[in-house]
Amino acid sequence: MSKLVPPHGGKGLIIRLLEGDARAEELKKAESLKKVPVSSREKGDLIMIGTGGFSPLDGFMTRADWKGVCESFLLADGTFWPVPVTFSVTKEDAAEIKEGDEIALVDPENNNEVVATMKVTEKWEKTEADKKWECEMVYKGQGEDSADDKFWKIALEDHPGVKMVMAEKDVCLAGPVNVLSEGEFPTKFKGVYMRPAEMRAELEKRGWKEVAALQLRNPMHRSHEFLAKIAIEVCDGVVIHSLIGKLKPGDIPAEVRVKCIDTLIEHYFVKENVIQAGYPLDMRYAGPREALLHATFRQNYGISRMIIGRDHAGVGDFYGLFEAQEIFDRIPYPEEPGKALICTPLKIDWTFYCYKCDGMASLRTCPHSKEDRVILSGTKLRKALSEGQPIPDHFGREEVLAILREYYENLTEKVEIKMQKAASGDPMK
Repeated sequence: MSKLVPPHGGKGLIIRLLEGDARAEELKKAESLKKVPVSSREKGDLIMIGTGGFSPLDGFMTRADWKGVCESFLLADGTFWPVPVTFSVTKEDAAEIKEGDEIALVDPENNNEVVATMKVTEKWEKTEADKKWECEMVYKGQGEDSADDKFWKIALEDHPGVKMVMAEKDVCLAGPVNVLSEGEFPTKFKGVYMRPAEMRAELEKRGWKEVAALQLRNPMHRSHEFLAKIAIEVCDGVVIHSLIGKLKPGDIPAEVRVKCIDTLIEHYFVKENVIQAGYPLDMRYAGPREALLHATFRQNYGISRMIIGRDHAGVGDFYGLFEAQEIFDRIPYPEEPGKALICTPLKIDWTFYCYKCDGMASLRTCPHSKEDRVILSGTKLRKALSEGQPIPDHFGREEVLAILREYYENLTEKVEIKMQKAASGDPMK
């Protein structure tokens, strides 16, 4: 019997990914179905639904599910869920689709590859007012700086998650899906991309029971390393679980981040106590709500503790530094078996390198002043590297910084070449 936490929802892993003959038959059927495009975010959601990462979801949400999630963190059946998972289409496409129809979902970024089929059980309109309400419920922080007027004044320009929701089409389709493609992830990130069942098998092979996950969308700096090592001290092991889907412009590509993590594990970790893995979602930048989502789907991977540090899944100054920790104390915990979130937060204070402590520390352990501390953040690191600024001592491991410097140098060269071609009127620019 497995020692790992059970999948979320009390129904085991809900697998909607077809393979082999079943996939071939579904692809043949899809040839005659109406084709509807999916966004990058929806494609990532489909893969997570297909592989069981979003259990107990078997498809896209109904209006009742969407409303319950936004309003009270609960699906219509009372199961905890923190962030909407919806699929939107144009009014023109929706007019050609009836409830009960089957449709094919295609990826316009990959030659309209059929990525899934869907049985449409509900069509529902998502008005501008609905979208705005969703943004206020899901993306707006709790602090006084998140007052409605200030939030909307800057959100439409500066919050990628809000812009993503407001750009959705006007009609949502709900219903179960059969997923037919995992995109490029199994090949491009071979050995890193793992389905929940594969992760669970690896954790059981290692004999782990209490497992922590470190969420990453930036290259690992010393603070991330410190967080992971704290988790290793109190759990059987840690999964460094990177987002390998799409980020906002300016963020560092997943393949570069994977290389950095490999280097860190090679030189600074006991390898038996750490796993590097990746998952295929796009970032929503929903701050506290996304921290809950990260814990919810990590439970499906067999993970019992979610490391939650400073400004988890945040963007800009939209969220308080520890709102993503505090929200775990406000969510409902349904009493019905399987419907509550079991994966619990591992709450860690603001961490940094302290010259006087001569090592990594946190606000709970370091008595010294801010002048003695090297404040570590992915945003600061990206800014310094992209502008060719010196990196403060103890900000990151030199082996990792070498990889990042090489990436930014190559990036600068490509930009300069493109600008030169543009200036010369080169038609191949």
